[in-house]
Amino acid sequence: MPAARALTALPLADIALCGPHISAVPLSEPDAASLAAVLSAIADPVRLRLLSIVAAQGEVCSCHLQEPLGKSQPTISHHTRVLAEAGLIEGEKRGKWTWWRIVPERLASLRQALGGS
Repeated sequence: MPAARALTALPLADIALCGPHISAVPLSEPDAASLAAVLSAIADPVRLRLLSIVAAQGEVCSCHLQEPLGKSQPTISHHTRVLAEAGLIEGEKRGKWTWWRIVPERLASLRQALGGS
């Protein structure tokens, strides 16, 4: 049986975006709700693929997401809205289309909350 790990508090700067690392301290109710909202946003296969496309490209126009995702523009708009509300992507309107990019600090905080480096 592994030895019990000591719980340590994280500096406030480390928990600002997503909450504390889940193995560092027990999650508070608000931190758990915040983390659950982000995890819910990426739990959908289409949104997870969309996020990976945007991350790989750096910046992607909504008009270029239909073909790789095989979804209609209204469906893509729904999924980008969910990811944007979770703070994982941000968009910039250019004419008729929105260009999407990753919010790197939000992904970093999610990675940290899940125990990554």
